[in-house]
Amino acid sequence: MSTKPPQDDVEVEEASVAPPLDVGRLGDLLGFHLRMANVAIYRDFAETMEELGLTQKQLAVMELVAGNPGASQIDLANTLGTDRATMMALVNRLAARDFVERRPSAADRRRQELHLTMAGRTMLAQARQLIDAHEQRFTALFSHDEMDGLLAALKRIYKRD
Repeated sequence: MSTKPPQDDVEVEEASVAPPLDVGRLGDLLGFHLRMANVAIYRDFAETMEELGLTQKQLAVMELVAGNPGASQIDLANTLGTDRATMMALVNRLAARDFVERRPSAADRRRQELHLTMAGRTMLAQARQLIDAHEQRFTALFSHDEMDGLLAALKRIYKRD
């Protein structure tokens, strides 16, 4: 049995709905806004893919393997800006779910080529349907020209080398 007076419960509820913080100088920083946008997209993606149990990185690997059959883990790591150990762990998780398989290269037996399995192709098809809806929730916020401009601007940031 609670010994708190009823008014304390109301005060607790009001305290949990505090006004947003003043972000101050952060509001003028590009990195802050990119991070906040990334968090919003990541959360929506995670909720969307929850039923399939796929992460953004796993899906990126599957998409790259689908588009580049025979690519190596090193190729994927370089493309995604990921270290080799992280890529190996990602591929191992996908292989454990029978979505990706490693095959020795005919040209270089030291090289392992990656290919989607039938289960991987099926999973990727299911994921693409969910991703289309996920993407639409965000791209619908922009006109076609705005979207083209946004993508061009973002590419300038990460392709500036």
